[in-house]
Amino acid sequence: MNGIRLFLHVLLVASPVFFIFGTAQAQTSLNSTLTPYLSRYGLPAIAAAAVQDGKVIAAGAVGTRRAGSKITVTIHDRFHLGSDTKAMTALLAAMMVEEGKLRWDTTVAEVFPELVEMMDPVLRRVTLEQLLSHVSGLPSDNEDIFKVCVEAMSQEGNLDEMRYWLVQQWSKHSLASDPGKAFAYSNLGYITVGAIIERVGGKTWDELITERIFVPLTLKTAGLGPQASLGKIDAPLGHIMVDGKAKAFLSGPNGDGPSIYGPAGIAHMSILDFARWAGWNAGEGKRKPALVKPETMRKLHTPVVAMPEKKDAAPGTPPGGKYALGWGELPVNWASYPLLYHGGSNSMNLAHIWLDPQRDFAMVIATNIGGKKADEGIRVLARELYTKFVQKPVQ
Repeated sequence: MNGIRLFLHVLLVASPVFFIFGTAQAQTSLNSTLTPYLSRYGLPAIAAAAVQDGKVIAAGAVGTRRAGSKITVTIHDRFHLGSDTKAMTALLAAMMVEEGKLRWDTTVAEVFPELVEMMDPVLRRVTLEQLLSHVSGLPSDNEDIFKVCVEAMSQEGNLDEMRYWLVQQWSKHSLASDPGKAFAYSNLGYITVGAIIERVGGKTWDELITERIFVPLTLKTAGLGPQASLGKIDAPLGHIMVDGKAKAFLSGPNGDGPSIYGPAGIAHMSILDFARWAGWNAGEGKRKPALVKPETMRKLHTPVVAMPEKKDAAPGTPPGGKYALGWGELPVNWASYPLLYHGGSNSMNLAHIWLDPQRDFAMVIATNIGGKKADEGIRVLARELYTKFVQKPVQ
């Protein structure tokens, strides 16, 4: 019996045959492609996968869970996704719209009528769609937002009560711009969406994303917060560069952003589950489970606003292009038309997701270190993977 278990373990970890979508699928191992990126870009570990027509056609994971150690990563290791979580929050909101609990033009005042008296008059008319597309007028992260979030985390109650407290406190502030007028990448906006979903959904965002996205899509490795367990190195630890060396962060208060940020970016999962999520989105309703209608999927993917180009954009934040609802659209010189894209980083990890719905193709890349050099490496790899696996012309 022990021999059989050992054989199965070796098969799952080392073989280029993985059990995807319930059947054995032969797929290309990307390990030899990924390995040079470790030294070239100073990455402790990197994982990637390509998906065609909902099937993983290539995948790999190389490197170590902790810099300076020899704790080899596996294809099943969990990586942090950061702001790639936003598309999941947008999907939850879309479910509430289809169920009649929300409308795309539902306003903050409608959801929280008890706060209207104290609420900034302009914030009252901010809509769900404006929050999801970052044109609500709420600002990008700043010191004031961080202070209020920290204070919110010290309040009594569950996370939904803390998020509500945050919305209540911030509702008194004036907006940075008029709603619908200017793009500002706002984590606060997505926390507000989370609070809206919690109000109409009757549960915490954390419960809802688990029950309504992770479970039906069979994302078995998906979770929230630090990807490693407390006191263990059972997943690739996040890293930052300190004095030229990679410093690892164990699971704990500093292992991820505050959990109140959940709707804006604290999901984690294996690269294979990340690929499953990407492939489901690239199909835009072609495959089950039908969590929302195909036309709703297309709305989530349709750009709403042009983003100013930012050559110095922080890794994980939009460098330009257009923004839809939880998704960006980015032109690149290695694709004949703009692709759907999002990046995510908590400064210690970095993950990119790319969709080409016209070809029903997707690719995902993740590493356990943040910073510009890692971001550069991931973008170079994205070009390499797309060029390698996308060859057929659009019909």
